Amino acid sequence: MNKRLGKQVAGRLAVVWSPAQAQQGGEPVSGDGSKTKRPGKGSVAKLAKQPARVRTVKEIAAAANVSVATVSRALQRPEIVSEKTRKHIHDVVRRLGYTPNALARNLRTARTRLIIALLPDIANPFFSEVIRGIEQVAHESGYCVLLGETQGSLVREQSYADMVAARQADGIITMSPRVPSIPIQGRLPVVNACEYVKDAHISSVYVDNVAAAGVAVDYLLMLGHRQIAFVGGPPASPICVDREQGYRLALQRAKVPAKPALTVSGDFSIEAGERAIESLLSRGQAFTAVFCANDEMAIGAMRALSARNLRVPDDVSVVGFDDIRFARYTTPALSTVAQPKNALGREAMSMLIELLNDPEVPPRKRILSAELIVRGSTAPPRAANK
Repeated sequence: MNKRLGKQVAGRLAVVWSPAQAQQGGEPVSGDGSKTKRPGKGSVAKLAKQPARVRTVKEIAAAANVSVATVSRALQRPEIVSEKTRKHIHDVVRRLGYTPNALARNLRTARTRLIIALLPDIANPFFSEVIRGIEQVAHESGYCVLLGETQGSLVREQSYADMVAARQADGIITMSPRVPSIPIQGRLPVVNACEYVKDAHISSVYVDNVAAAGVAVDYLLMLGHRQIAFVGGPPASPICVDREQGYRLALQRAKVPAKPALTVSGDFSIEAGERAIESLLSRGQAFTAVFCANDEMAIGAMRALSARNLRVPDDVSVVGFDDIRFARYTTPALSTVAQPKNALGREAMSMLIELLNDPEVPPRKRILSAELIVRGSTAPPRAANK
């Protein structure tokens, strides 16, 4: 747009007024929010000019008595600003009604302020808290989140990855062990959460699944259980491999033989837990406890045991993994390994923002702590009670 045309357009937009306002006695409004004379004969009394809306970061900085750079950091990278300063600046922003010019900001930074969170199964309640953590940090940092359910489909994963290559999104948080192909130069704007990938160039945040599973089985062994079944997840998933390894290592430490017949694979669903128990019982396998690789399968296992008139924990103890919201509401309440789900999401989003702001930042593999939560689904085996 040349300068002359720009002036013509500005002139046409300088006064906003409609016939509807004329019929209702309304006044035309100028671009700065002040009232102007209505077109036509006669004139009207001049109204007092309305206070202009605060429009610049410089004005926010002056009102907050901080530097422009501090305001910019508080609005765009709040994680590097102290909580007290950030709160003070956001209070001033709300009081003065400042709205950042997203279009201008995106043109300057070549960013969309949109990130994609890829999850394998949106119906799995474990991911809801992880996504909440992602959303919290994204909102605080001026980003929006697009959820993409892949259902394990490479085609679906690639369609979302192509959005980053086409600059329709800034980066991806993936919650599966795969890293989608993004044909761009330099460091891939990808962070892995919950699962982890072997690629040393990809930052990941997860729990130590070997150690966490070991703690759960150690607890069952401490109660006196020696016949402990394991219901695992998909064998291709690294976290499932690790949880089974933790199960086996705990048995080994206690000098209890790991029986292959007591291990069954599932797909993380409630139905898989039911099928696993049916399989064990139909083959006549004796067991006094079951450790499941996630809570949904543990809930299915409890349901199947009840259907066979086996009481939990009197006849069989059950331990899950994840501590989803429903775990505390089963009957009895489920003992489980609690993952810090919200923290996983928050850390993943923080790592991605850090990477977007500085592509040279070294990749990190961050391990968060898991915790065994003991509830009513576990007890010493019946023989130990006699």
